[in-house]
Amino acid sequence: MAVSATGRLGRPEIQRFVGALQGKRAKKGVFITTGTFSAETSAYVDHLDPKVVLIEGRRLAVLMIDFDVGVNAAATYSVKRVDSDYFDDAGAV
Repeated sequence: MAVSATGRLGRPEIQRFVGALQGKRAKKGVFITTGTFSAETSAYVDHLDPKVVLIEGRRLAVLMIDFDVGVNAAATYSVKRVDSDYFDDAGAV
């Protein structure tokens, strides 16, 4: 499930999600928000069956960047190193 929210999501939203998972007999679920989760919510999912993974705004942004989803390269840098073979005795400059 994905939710766009600017504030903190509380336990009731997760409880509804877990109820839906149980209704489908799912063993795992992922709840994604652009906002954040309350500490109570995070603690609540630690003891659940089915397993629920919470992904909030900052982590979502990192995952998007890491896996090139919905992002564009703003700049590219070239890292160079000295070619030591160029300076060996046989090819001395």
